[in-house]
Amino acid sequence: MKKIQLQDNFYNDQKLVSKVGREMKTCDYKLSKINSLESEIENAEAIMDLLEDNEDEALFEELNTIIEKLSAEIENAKLETLLSSKYDSYNAILTLHAGAGGTEAMDWTDMLYRMYTMYAEKNGFKVKVLDVLDGEEAGLKSISFLISGENAYGYLKAEKGVHRLVRISPFDANSRRHTSFASLEVMPEIEEAPDINIRPEDLKIDTYRSSGAGGQHVNKTESAIRITHIPTGIVVACQTERSQIQNRETAMKMLYSKLVEKQELEEQEKLASLHGDLKKIEWGSQIRSYVFCPYTLVKDHRTGYETSDVEAVMNGDIQGFINEYLKRTSVKQGEENV
Repeated sequence: MKKIQLQDNFYNDQKLVSKVGREMKTCDYKLSKINSLESEIENAEAIMDLLEDNEDEALFEELNTIIEKLSAEIENAKLETLLSSKYDSYNAILTLHAGAGGTEAMDWTDMLYRMYTMYAEKNGFKVKVLDVLDGEEAGLKSISFLISGENAYGYLKAEKGVHRLVRISPFDANSRRHTSFASLEVMPEIEEAPDINIRPEDLKIDTYRSSGAGGQHVNKTESAIRITHIPTGIVVACQTERSQIQNRETAMKMLYSKLVEKQELEEQEKLASLHGDLKKIEWGSQIRSYVFCPYTLVKDHRTGYETSDVEAVMNGDIQGFINEYLKRTSVKQGEENV
């Protein structure tokens, strides 16, 4: 009994250390942002002093560059103040699923995965594949991946929903126009939620051989893990770690995240009914259309934000859509609180 109590105390201490570490990391991130802004302002002031004595064109250009950079950083700082929800500072777990449409939809899912990895790279986030199911001919049936970085979930939660593609299919011999769909789930990476209790008897755990990258154990040992939470029917899987233990730990994080998401949805539906809004809240509602033909346009159906530069969007330039979503939801929440 004493040994069990010591193990529990150690486990609780570890959770506390993890929580404090996360809060310190967030504080360090904010301080570094402030220090960077102060440094840029000091540089601008120094150049302005020089310009009073010498109207040098090169100094004017340098000052303009600094001011443009400052404006962008200040705008980003304003947006980060909108990330005030409980899990906004957390890492994000993204899962893409191909919709109906066979190979065309699977290729679209692969294109979206590339778009989000490029967005992550542009913003200094790290990407790690957790589980993947390849398409028979091309593309992906589904893929789960972790995007790590400060406020990753806060930004990427704006992307949750169904994404629609309209283009001339490269897989159609008659070059006809096709419409394809892929859904995206976005969850915060949560190691353990204090108000969610997962009982061992509620879990069905299956092992199988990995089919993706994972080192020497791929297709040799059953290192991949699939966990089914029997009461809710939620299924999570991980196959990209080198050992079964690591895959299980990652899968359990995914399960906690899905259960927290389910709990949040239920609370939102309850609030919506209390406010008299009976519209069903669904993560799978269509949010955006990407039109490649007969014209080029990417349009967000929630905010109305759009751009004709499809190529830039597919190369990860989606911050404009995210910013507009954050602004719109912030205004809506403010109106509800009045």
